[in-house]
Parts: sequence; C-alpha cells; structure tokens
Amino acid sequence: MTNSIDHIELSINATDEPPDSTQLEKNQEYKATTALLTNLEQNNSTEEFIVYDDNENKKSPEENTLAIQALPSLIISVIGLVLAGNLMDELQHSEVFLKTTELFILLPILLNLKGNLEMNLAARFSTSSNLGELDYGPTRRSLIVGNLALLQVQSLVSGAIAGVSSFALGLVTKPGSNNSYYEMIYMTSSSMVSASFSSAILGIFMCALILICRKFDVDPDNIACPMASSIGDIVTLVLLASTASILQNQMESIFSTLVFLVMFSLIPVFGLIVWKNKHVKKLLFSGWTPLIVAMVISSLAGILLEAYVEQFKGVALLTPVLIGLAGNLGSIYASRISTCLHAETKESYKVVELTLLAMNVPVQVVFMIIIWAFAMGQLQYNFWFFFSYFVISMICTWICLKIGKVMTLAFWKMGYDPDNYVIPYLTASIDVIGTILLVSVFSVLTSTGATDMSMTARATNSTINS
Repeated sequence: MTNSIDHIELSINATDEPPDSTQLEKNQEYKATTALLTNLEQNNSTEEFIVYDDNENKKSPEENTLAIQALPSLIISVIGLVLAGNLMDELQHSEVFLKTTELFILLPILLNLKGNLEMNLAARFSTSSNLGELDYGPTRRSLIVGNLALLQVQSLVSGAIAGVSSFALGLVTKPGSNNSYYEMIYMTSSSMVSASFSSAILGIFMCALILICRKFDVDPDNIACPMASSIGDIVTLVLLASTASILQNQMESIFSTLVFLVMFSLIPVFGLIVWKNKHVKKLLFSGWTPLIVAMVISSLAGILLEAYVEQFKGVALLTPVLIGLAGNLGSIYASRISTCLHAETKESYKVVELTLLAMNVPVQVVFMIIIWAFAMGQLQYNFWFFFSYFVISMICTWICLKIGKVMTLAFWKMGYDPDNYVIPYLTASIDVIGTILLVSVFSVLTSTGATDMSMTARATNSTINS
C-alpha cells in the first residue's frame, strides 16, 4: 500500500509509542506478549496499558466464535428495527409530524446518513482494537477523542445536508405550499441537534462497547455494526421527535435561527480538534463522497418504497428488517475483511460467508414469529408468504455478502481504507435491491393468487367485515 491510503494513521510519535516496538506486530495476531510486560516494568508505565492474558489455545473466529458472538447482536438488531418501525409509524401520526409534513421526508435521509456514520465509526474502531492500538493509554485516548470529534463534525454537516435536502424536496413535491425561511431553519436546526446528540450518545456507547469487547476477548467486528445500526435508529427517532416538538412552538421566532448558528459554530470547534489529532486528521476532508452518494441512492429506494407502500401490504413493515439485516450481515463481513487487510492476516472467505448466511436463518425465523404472534401488518400469514419472504431474505443476504467482499477488496487495492468507504455504498445498494425484490415478489404472489398482498383487497375485506 502507498502513503496515499486513507486510513487511521498507525504510526505514532515518540511521546505516543509503547516501549516495545514489537507490540503492534503481536497485536495484529490478537495477542499480548511477555516482552511487553518486561518493558512495562522497566519504564514504570504500567498504568498506561491495558494488559490482556495471552491465550495460546484461542480458536479462530471463523471456526467457533463468529456465530456465538454475532447472533445475539443480530437478534437485538432485528428487535430494534421492529421497534424503530413501530415508533416511526406512531410518530407519523403525531401532531408535530402532521403540522410539518416535510419531516416525513427528513426521517429516511437523516437515518441513512446517521446510520452510515456510526457504522463507519464501529468499523474503524473495531480495526483499531484488533490491531492493538487501544491497548496503549495515550493512543487509546487520542483515538477515542479524535473519533468522537470527527463523528460530531460529520453528524453536524450531515444533519445540515439532511435538513436542507428535505426542505428542498418538500418544495418540489408540494410546489403550492407556503414554505418559508423559518420552516427551512426549523427543519435544519432540528436535524442538526438530533444528529449531534445522537452521535454523542451512540459514539460513546460504541467506544465503550468495543473497549469491553477487547477486554473480554470478543471480536468487535462481529457485533459492533449491527448494534450501531439498530440502537442508532431508535435514539435518532426519539431525539428528532423531541427536538422538532420543542422548536416547532418557536418556529416563527428567531429561536430556531439561534439554535442553527450555535450548532453550525460547533463544526469548526470539533474540526480543529480533529485537525490536531494525527490519528484521524486525514479523515476530516475524506469519506464524504460515499455518504452523499449513498444518500442519493437511498433516496431512490425511498421513492420506490413510497410508490408501492400503499399498493402492497406489509411493505413498510418488512422492508426495514429485510434490508437492515442483510446490511448488518454484509457490514460484519466487510469489517472483518478490512481488519484482516490492515493486520495482514488471512480471512477464510468461504467459511465466514456460509456462517453469516446460515445466521440469517434463525434471525429471520425470530422476526417472522414476532410479526405472526402479534399479527403485525394485517398480512395473510400462509405458507407462500413465509416461504417467499424467507427466500428473498436469503438472496438479499447472499448478494450483500458478495458485494461487501468485492467492494472491500476493491477499495483496498485502489488505496482507500474500506472502513470509511464500503459500508455507505453497501447499505445503499442493498436498500434498492431489497426493495425491488420484495415488491416484485409481492406482485407475483398477488397475480398468481398464492397470497393477496394488495391493499385494495385489505380495504375490501375491512368493508365486508364492517
């Protein structure tokens, strides 16, 4: 690799370097060394290190630990996606959303941007953990502060982009509406505040989670991205609804403008912190392209979803879980490959792919049991529905795993850090692919009479029953 590679800088200066120069090489194999302990005693700096027991009998993750570690986080992510979907449905009928309908447009844009930021952080920090960079105190603190500051810069800028974009789309979709400067500032301020506070909460949580994983010898690549995805959506939804509700009462005043100016002024403050941090400095002006492109691609998926959500039953309920779970499995794979590339170790591609694909089965079964038990979506739960949805989920997961592998290797060969580029493109791609597959299968089920998924049939049945 050349020096142009866009990644967290691994070299550290004389005041920020562990005494033992072989420590990094050893940590690339995920082990602490007795030589480190000797040098620690000689330099009287044991308080600066987190020391982990060496385990010579440690088994490879792809053989034993991948499914054990990743499966609980995936089940939690599915539950989180279902809760986020129900929360979104409730918020769409709340007073704050009914008064400002452009918030409906803001939601998917903001969730997409924020989700990619937090998953990128999880991938970057997981790589740092597995390379052993978090074992040395000064480096650990520098990486945590730098990444959290970077996340604030990215979230504030993304929040501003999401707010202005949703307002502009509102002008296009509703040309006759009385949109004003105050409404644009209101939406932008709400977006920036919720994005900033959500990133602070999620960033601290993810850093703590990965440090705990490192301490207890758990590979964070297996759990970090799904946890960031599921928890991030719920936290962002709650914060956006709360912020929008507070600011809406002051929409016609200068209050929203003051909030916007305060949040905007924080960008150079956090930017300066990032600029002075050698570990994340290069990321300040890079990695924006995949975020913006992913937002555009996901917007296309949103337009497609909006076109069919009122035509077929269950689209709004099933789509987030279908694409969310496939994206989580793909992000785990991409994050693991990226770590192996940084550490110059080998990944058992076939074993990991088959393991992740197999893990999709129990997680989707749990999801289908949940929606059947609670009669969600008013769907016709018969054999053809369950069989078709399960086949789609397996196809989406397989496609996402393949895309994740190809993209990660391709970006690495081109000199870009996959931790900062792959996940936005990967999740945006599966958004479009998953939505197309689901709508196509629902159309086939309805046209063949296997299961009537049309909303008209639902309305007719409701009329007959009443």
